[in-house]
Amino acid sequence: MNEHVQSRPTVTDDPKARDLLRKAFEATARWPKDFSGFTADLTVNINGKEIGGSVIVKSPREVSVQLDDADTQKWVQEQLGMIAVHRGPRSFEESDGKYLLTMEEDGHPMGTKLVIHGSNSFYRIKDDRITQINRSMAHPGMAPFAFTINVEDSAVTQDGKNLTTKYTVYYYSPVDGKLNNVESFTDSHVRVGSSDLPAARRIISFENGTVVVKSLTFKNHKLL
Repeated sequence: MNEHVQSRPTVTDDPKARDLLRKAFEATARWPKDFSGFTADLTVNINGKEIGGSVIVKSPREVSVQLDDADTQKWVQEQLGMIAVHRGPRSFEESDGKYLLTMEEDGHPMGTKLVIHGSNSFYRIKDDRITQINRSMAHPGMAPFAFTINVEDSAVTQDGKNLTTKYTVYYYSPVDGKLNNVESFTDSHVRVGSSDLPAARRIISFENGTVVVKSLTFKNHKLL
C-alpha cells in the first residue's frame, strides 16, 4: 500500500527580509555591552495607593525589588524583568536573526509584514522601526493565548537609536478571537552615563471589571 505524506512547503530565507529586520534591530536602543546594572528608588502608585521601595537591576534574571507589599513586589519584578529583556545587550543573531525570515508587502498602515518562521510571530516594520508585534503562545496545561503590540510613539536617544515611549498590548484567544485585556504603556527615560534607564512607566489596563492605572517612578539612579 502506498502512503502519500503531504509535506509542508519549504520556507526559504529572504535576504531582503533579513536586511529589513536587521536594520530595525540595530536602530533600536539597548544598554551598552559592558552594562552591569543599576539601582534606583521606586514609588509605585496603583489607583492612588502609593508604596515606596528600591530596585536593583543587573540582568533579566537578576532583578531585586524591595517593597512592603509582596504581590506588588512580584509584579514590579516582572515589569523590570521585561524591560531588561528588551533593553539588554544582545546581537541580532542571538534574537530574531536565528529564524528563517520572509516578508510581504500588503499595504498595511503600520508597514511591511515580516514573518519569523518557527516562533509563531510576525512583525510589521516601517521606517526602520518595528511598529507591531504579533505572537501566539501555547504552554502545557494552559489555554493558548495571543497578543498584538502596537508601537505608537518613540524617542530618539543621544546615540540616534529608537526607544519606545508608548505602546498598547491586546491580549486575545487565538481559538475564538475573544479579547481578554488591553494594556496601554507610557514610558519615559533618563540618561545616566551612556545608558537610557527607566524613569517612569504608566500602565492602564482593565482588571476585574474596572480600569486600573498603575505607575512606577524611578529616582536616584546609580550605575553598578
